Amino acid sequence: MSTETVPAAESASAPPPAGWEEARSRVYAVGLAAALPVVSRPLAEVDGHTLAEPLATRTDLPAFPTSSVDGWAVRGAGPWRPVGRALAGSTPAPLTDDGTTVEIATGAMVPAGCTAVLRVEESRRTPEGLVDGTPRPAPEWREPGEEAYAGEELVPAGTPVDPALIGLAASCGQDSLLVRRQPRAALLVFGDELLTAGPPGAGRVRDALGPAVPAWLRRYGCLVRPTDVVGPVPDTLGAHVAALRAALTTADLVCTTGGTMHGPVDHLHPTLEALGADYVVNTVAVRPGFPMLLARVTGADGRVRFVAGLPGNPQSAIVALVSLVAPLLAGLVGRPMPVLPHVTLAEPVRGRGAFTHLALVRLDRTAGTAHPVRHVGSAMLRGLAGADGFAVIRPGTSGEPGDRVPIVPLPLLPEEQRTW
Repeated sequence: MSTETVPAAESASAPPPAGWEEARSRVYAVGLAAALPVVSRPLAEVDGHTLAEPLATRTDLPAFPTSSVDGWAVRGAGPWRPVGRALAGSTPAPLTDDGTTVEIATGAMVPAGCTAVLRVEESRRTPEGLVDGTPRPAPEWREPGEEAYAGEELVPAGTPVDPALIGLAASCGQDSLLVRRQPRAALLVFGDELLTAGPPGAGRVRDALGPAVPAWLRRYGCLVRPTDVVGPVPDTLGAHVAALRAALTTADLVCTTGGTMHGPVDHLHPTLEALGADYVVNTVAVRPGFPMLLARVTGADGRVRFVAGLPGNPQSAIVALVSLVAPLLAGLVGRPMPVLPHVTLAEPVRGRGAFTHLALVRLDRTAGTAHPVRHVGSAMLRGLAGADGFAVIRPGTSGEPGDRVPIVPLPLLPEEQRTW
């Protein structure tokens, strides 16, 4: 399992780590350049995808004048003689004579010749069976195109599809949408010291990332099957090469855990070399998570796949996910670069010298403040389990109470998404 110490023998010859913000921008750009194919999906299957073209309406919205109340569609001055009914889902006959009316339901098409709609609660019947009352001055119906005109672009490409957008698309007359194919992801767990069941002991530790990372990836919109999670992969170069080559045959993104440094059983870098990969980012000036990396591999079919090397320490691995994987995936599906919201620190957060510090915090949404959590060692997950995201403390600074700082939110399930 990797640590975050730079070996002295390599620190002089290795290229300097990328700045954290620079690394995010770099991986987003390569993701966008390799954006996934556009596919057509029926509305029932598009939740969680990303629009590949703007959403436009096929007709005016509404497509015809519709009553906004239950009541009477009248022509001319009252009282009026009822001559029929206008119900939703039908085309009513026109009102051709002054002094006539039809009973009308909310959402029904307003008949041609109508001059006003009288609310049912503001109407009365005369002894002669006529309808009487005073219509309000403002029209009680929605005009065609009031919400949108035919062909108008309502939502731009790159927008995540959610239930509200699906409903809007249906109201526009769309039966399917052009979206980016969802990314396929796989996970390779490295480390002979890892247990996959039972409590740790006798020099072996329980694998926490094999069960957790696929769940994080799904929250970022990836498709990850149980068979896409492989490991622990034996700590040999041959096993690493074979496992990564196999995973790249079906996955757009392969995440690996551990092996990102250059220890005696850290085989990720030689594996990437054997597969002809080139580095997009190789180490990032961030704590925790320094030895993270992202590489790309061009297959025989010409399609680019990506390998995200996550450090073996669990919290560092999640820092790598939010730092490199999240912007990469945004690019692959054609979404804008994630914009980080800001929070107000309620307590001090130390800086990490020349490195960016991603500090786990929980949010007090009532007060609008962020509080650092405990148990945040690189190998710990207890703090992560109670946190809402990472406060970004930029290089050469520290966080003081009252400071407004960026925060990297942890990915949530769609129904849990909230405004920061």
